[in-house]
Amino acid sequence: MPSLPQDRVIQGPSPLDLNTELSYQSTLKRKVGKKKKKGIITANVAGTKFEIVRLVIDEMGFMKTPDEDETSNLIWCDSAVQQEKIAELQNYQRINHFPGMGEICRKDFLARNMTKMIKCRPLDYTFVPRTWIFPAEYTQFQNYVKELKKKRKQKTFIVKPANGAMGHGISLIRNGDKLPSQDHLIVQEYIEKPFLMEGYKFDLRIYILITSCDPLKIFLYHDGLVRMGTEKYIPPNESNLTQLYMHLTNYSVNKHNEHFERDETENKGSKRSIKWFTEFLQANQHDVAKFWSDISELVVKTLIVAEPHVLHAYRMCRPGQPPGSESVCFEVLGFDILLDRKLKPWLLEINRAPSFGTDQKIDYDVKRGVLLNALKLLNIRTSDKRKNLAKQKAEAQRRLYGQNSIKRLLPGSSDWEQQRHQLERRKEELKERLAQVRKQVSREEHENRHMGNYRRIYPPDDKTLLEKYENLLAAAFQTFLSGRAASFQRELNNPLKRMKEEDILDLLEQCEIDDEKLMGKTIKPRGPKPLCSMPESTEIKKQKYYSSDSSCESGSSSSESDENEKEEYENKKGDKQVTYNLKHSSHYKLIQQSNAMRRSVSCPRSISAQSPTSADTRPFSAQQVISVSRPASTPRSHSLNRASYYVKHLPHSDDASSTSSQVSESLQHLKTKEQGDELTHQTLTVLKDMQIRFPGKSDAESELLIQDIIDNWKYHKTKVASYWLIKLDSVKQRKVLDIVKSSIRTVLPRIWKVPDVEEVNLYRLFNRVFNRLLWSHGQGLWNCFCDSG
Repeated sequence: MPSLPQDRVIQGPSPLDLNTELSYQSTLKRKVGKKKKKGIITANVAGTKFEIVRLVIDEMGFMKTPDEDETSNLIWCDSAVQQEKIAELQNYQRINHFPGMGEICRKDFLARNMTKMIKCRPLDYTFVPRTWIFPAEYTQFQNYVKELKKKRKQKTFIVKPANGAMGHGISLIRNGDKLPSQDHLIVQEYIEKPFLMEGYKFDLRIYILITSCDPLKIFLYHDGLVRMGTEKYIPPNESNLTQLYMHLTNYSVNKHNEHFERDETENKGSKRSIKWFTEFLQANQHDVAKFWSDISELVVKTLIVAEPHVLHAYRMCRPGQPPGSESVCFEVLGFDILLDRKLKPWLLEINRAPSFGTDQKIDYDVKRGVLLNALKLLNIRTSDKRKNLAKQKAEAQRRLYGQNSIKRLLPGSSDWEQQRHQLERRKEELKERLAQVRKQVSREEHENRHMGNYRRIYPPDDKTLLEKYENLLAAAFQTFLSGRAASFQRELNNPLKRMKEEDILDLLEQCEIDDEKLMGKTIKPRGPKPLCSMPESTEIKKQKYYSSDSSCESGSSSSESDENEKEEYENKKGDKQVTYNLKHSSHYKLIQQSNAMRRSVSCPRSISAQSPTSADTRPFSAQQVISVSRPASTPRSHSLNRASYYVKHLPHSDDASSTSSQVSESLQHLKTKEQGDELTHQTLTVLKDMQIRFPGKSDAESELLIQDIIDNWKYHKTKVASYWLIKLDSVKQRKVLDIVKSSIRTVLPRIWKVPDVEEVNLYRLFNRVFNRLLWSHGQGLWNCFCDSG
């Protein structure tokens, strides 16, 4: 732990100082040393009773502050915090709870929200036992029991207090008539056939880290605790319903049993590690990958239920915070999951304040890794506070002097002024999104380097799975915030949200061209040179790679080194012209091909147009791209150059061999130009042959109707405009275009014979067309045919 400044004060002159003439020089050295003193990350841990939290804070190199200090970089509390406290936090601070998370962490709230989601998506939410909330659903429960009696079936039910914890007040029943009707209880069907280990019932404590709710980011810790019962399991009957040591797996219950085994190893005793459990599954020929996949899916689907509540509450607390900015909240949750005999996971409950007690060595090992890796992922920097204060000062000056980037449109403005104003707003929106995308890339790079034993499970890398989760997320917003959160719905359907940096740069360039047309200027030929009005991206440093097994390494050194590199770069950055020397690098030839491959999928229109041989081949040389993008006589900021964006991601020499193998494998899948042209021709022929369907009309009638609209366009123009631009909102407009988009997604894989349609360059071109057609709430599509029909 770094010593405080007062510890370093010299108490008095030494004999050497009295007998020499170097006192001035030594004083000068001390002053220089003070200037170079590194910043300190502070943490307030007054709200926690767990010693392991303080030990991890010390291991990270953070300095603990007095209990009353509310300005610390990190604030850790065991219990949930008030929303007012979150609202008062500065942007550089972090607190370990989200507002609104109680919607899934209280048993009654979890049951109520899950019931709503099950009605909406019954096939996706099959991992929650059937649940009734008393007293509101007492009658429904009694009717269910009567139906069971008619069928001569008998089931066991587990009764829990609505807001209980640590196994208090839990009981098992088989006769539902004895339950009181007015008590606040949760009644669930009991899972009678659990997966057993050595004859004992057990559950899993899975640790989940949420670093942001806007956008949602979820990490799963690949270890945890296996908590076993302390009596051999026998299916419930009238004689053993009261034997809670058999039926309950809570540590707080079983630790009082004399048969509870405390063992220092991870493979014995009543508490074991999930790392050992996965090895046990593998040894018994069970599918470990499917096990983790099912757990991940359960966790993500559960947190999707919470996301509308959490995001709404977070934005109420932080109203001025733009989307995509650093979250002041994070949370470590404890999921309690039970496996049935088919290894299907069932959600029991979620703890927003999981115990970090360390009664045994296995507790210390697992929970230390959970906390240490979580703090590394948060990326708390010493410069956060300074930058936040500077940003607040700049914002205050901007408001004081009225330095708004876009002037307000006066009443009675001409069409030309309105169009210009619309373009300016569009450019500002694109610039903001571009800055968000670049920040997101920087965050993901940090996460990938410091993930330790965590794995990111949302957003997933699998595009099909991501699309499935996004559909569930849209359904959750519609279910829980319908009528109250139209802005959230618009954000979810915003086409800019899914665009990459290259696509946004293309749209910005198109805005510049449209602006020049409006101003009557000569349209300049555009290569891949940067737009002067675009914001600078953060410099991407050399990546440091860390082992995924380093769950117990100290995080202070890595975060400090990253911070020092960044500050050193900022000090050196000036008006120097940036140059690239690729001639003497042996591994660049490999990268030239990989860059060309990447552009074959998402090549900016300006790059392909400016290339000297764009009619025949794409540029396979990074040197070519750079020479086209920047003449030697033109100084400019390197951070805005598309070509330099690729160069900054070039691997180092020690990665050349792996890059070579990746490139050779990818090149095998590249099709020749002739094959590509032929497949493109086939695709367009199939799409051209597709007919327009009109509900309730035949194909011939549909063609006549379309032809009538085209022939009498002046008559139909106002009706079409009213329907498309006014009656349809952005969601319905997207659904209309999704009909065509789904047809393209169906046709392309069949013709191009590829598993992932996004590998096809033609699909990416279609994607850009659709994004531009939806520009400005459908105005892009209307502009395409409003004059000519």
